[in-house]
Amino acid sequence: VSVCGSSAYVSQSAWIQSGTIEENILFGSPKDKAKYKNVIHACSLKKDLELFSHGDQTIIGDRGINLSGGQKQRVQLARALYQDADIYLLDDPFSAVDAHTGSELFREYILTALANKTVIFVTHQVEFLPATDLILV
Repeated sequence: VSVCGSSAYVSQSAWIQSGTIEENILFGSPKDKAKYKNVIHACSLKKDLELFSHGDQTIIGDRGINLSGGQKQRVQLARALYQDADIYLLDDPFSAVDAHTGSELFREYILTALANKTVIFVTHQVEFLPATDLILV
């Protein structure tokens, strides 16, 4: 398999490093405030960050133990989106979120933020299939 361009992978099981939420999203990249704000919106993290006493400067414990499964998954999605890759491989990224959040993420993340990117989306949620260009079973 040959890949032309940069790629980002989001696994079904979220990988979170110890540090702040911001550090987990930026993952060593310099912060661009406008881009960061757009990523937070696309990943439905704004309300969560408002609930944390230190916002995105909240320290995430070892492997994200103080975040819910859905929050960890959305931080992982934000990290991938912030990297601005050409190709995205998303392995059932909405399995840890409720149906409403999953639909919102599909609309804002995949259909909007990744509209001009190549996306390989693995899912068992059939409601998203009509919006795809190609379905492989």
